[in-house]
Amino acid sequence: MTRNYRQEYDSYQGTEEQKKNRAQRNKARRDMKKKGLNVAGKDVAHKVALSKGGTNKDGVTLQSPTKNRSFKRNKDGSMK
Repeated sequence: MTRNYRQEYDSYQGTEEQKKNRAQRNKARRDMKKKGLNVAGKDVAHKVALSKGGTNKDGVTLQSPTKNRSFKRNKDGSMK
């Protein structure tokens, strides 16, 4: 069975909420570049995750992709 990217975009990534989240992530990365920081190979991480109600104003930091993409999880798979 192949992955249906069109359906995935329509049902999740293309929603207004996710478009706004993606725009915030892109803006945070641009702002770090403007400050003169080398963001190559790094993730711009929000101190309060966007899925937890965070914004760029809450603060962002540079992290390695390994650190930014793995978090402690609850039994149901949600972030702690």
